Formats: sequence, C-alpha cells, structure tokens
Amino acid sequence: MREANNLDLTLLIFLGVIWGSSFFNIKIATYSFEPFTLALIRVFFASIPLVLLCHYKKIKIEAFCKNWKWFALIGLCNIAIPFVLIAIGTAKINSYLAAILMSTTPLSGSILAHFFLKDEKLSFFKSLGVLIGFSGIILLFFDKVIINENNFIYALITILGSTFYCIGGILTLKLKHKKNENVTTSTTLWSIIFLIPFSILIEKPWNLNPSLVSTLALLYLGTIATGLAWLIRFRILTVNGLVFQTQVAYLIPIFGILFGYFLMDEIITWKVFVSLVIILLGIYIFKRNNTGLKN
Repeated sequence: MREANNLDLTLLIFLGVIWGSSFFNIKIATYSFEPFTLALIRVFFASIPLVLLCHYKKIKIEAFCKNWKWFALIGLCNIAIPFVLIAIGTAKINSYLAAILMSTTPLSGSILAHFFLKDEKLSFFKSLGVLIGFSGIILLFFDKVIINENNFIYALITILGSTFYCIGGILTLKLKHKKNENVTTSTTLWSIIFLIPFSILIEKPWNLNPSLVSTLALLYLGTIATGLAWLIRFRILTVNGLVFQTQVAYLIPIFGILFGYFLMDEIITWKVFVSLVIILLGIYIFKRNNTGLKN
C-alpha cells in the first residue's frame, strides 16, 4: 500500500459525493418504486459493470460453485436486506438523516466485531469512540422536528439496515482469501435471486407507472452509486488499503446534508449539526486508535 496522492484523495472525495448523493436519490426513487423492486433494479444494474469487470480481468465468478452458500448468505445480509430496509426507511425520513445514520456503520460494526472476531476486540479508546458516536445518534432522536412519532420507526429501520451491512461485512471475511471482484459480483448475483420473488409476488412491478425522475434516480443508484462506486472502492482498497478507504465515512453525511438541503429543501436544525460533529468525533477517535494499533 502506498501513501495517498492527489488522485487518491480525489477518488475518495468522489466516492463520498456518490454515496452521499445516493440517499436523496433513494428517496426520489421511492416515490414510484416499492422497496423490493427498487432494490432489485438497483442491484441488477450494479451487476452489469461488475460482471464486465470480471470478464475483462479474466476473474472467475464463483457464485454457483463450491462456496455458493457463503456467497448466498452474504448477498442476503450485505446487499438484499440492507438495500430493502434503507429504501423503506428513507421513504419516511429526511435523506440527509439517512446518510448520517448510515455513516455510523463503523461504530456498530466495531461492537459486532468485538463479539464475533478474535482480532477485533474493543479497547478503551475504541469503546470511547463508539460511545461518543452513539451519543450523537441519541441527540438526533431528541430532535422532534427531525424525528417524531411519525417517522421514529423508519429511523430505526435505517439503523437496522446499516447493522446488516456490518453483519454482511463479518461474513465476507470468511471469503477474504478470494478476489474482491469475484466476491462482490457473486454476492450481487445472489441478491438478485433473493429479491426477484419478493418483488414479483408482493409488489407486482408490472403494474407500476413510474415517473421519469424516479426512474432516472433508480438508474443512477444502480449504475453510479452501486456499480461504479464499488469499482472505485476496489481501486482505493487495493492501492491505499482499508484504513484510508474507511475515511469516506467522514464525507458521506456531509455531502448527504448538502444534497438534502439544496436539492430536497429538507429542514436542518442546529441539533443535526451538533449530532454530526459528535458522530464524526466518535468515528475519528475510533479510527485513530485502530490505525495506531495497526502501525
């Protein structure tokens, strides 16, 4: 791994912009598409550049080979379930709030890792970072303008979606000896298989009459916010390493707030900014301690 240069920093910021913008696009897509169909179309379009990448690099896609059960389980927990839950949650809460809640994934992931991974135990400063970060979430829930009795459950659903990302990440470690492109493509294909029957039986997508804006938002989510973003993530991971790549967690809520405020006219209160600062501080303390241990 090499030290980040200007191109690496540009790609990281670009990734933050893409993922920060995904939440208001999810909200727009939910105006016309129901959760299972939204997730299905999103991962279908995401799978196209991933399959092409594997073909170009001559990487075998092992989705239906010997380890298919692991690919299937990861596709369910890391893609299908969180995509559906986030679509449900974002439909009823501000898009930037979803970005803030999702940015706490490193914190919730550290708790799960402490119990399920031998080499990822919480230290004092890691625990401090987690507690500070979650205190920011708690402050968000006391802002009745942003979260109230009408959308409280949807905020919790969004957090549950981020938790499934963590579960999927832990499961993915079972296949860490395999190429990232193969694992991501294989799990994406399995997520499509899981989502198809739910979309057809529950939502009957052929009856939909989506607007052009919602359709374009969904196409963006699939090709850009998922497919292209994952390819950029692969590049950052392989060139600069995991620690550098995870710094995108600082950028996602910032861009999420900007997109929500300027493009969706969403209300932002002072508690939102205070909560964001507290959450980012918690992530910073956790990451600094994590980096120090690895060095």
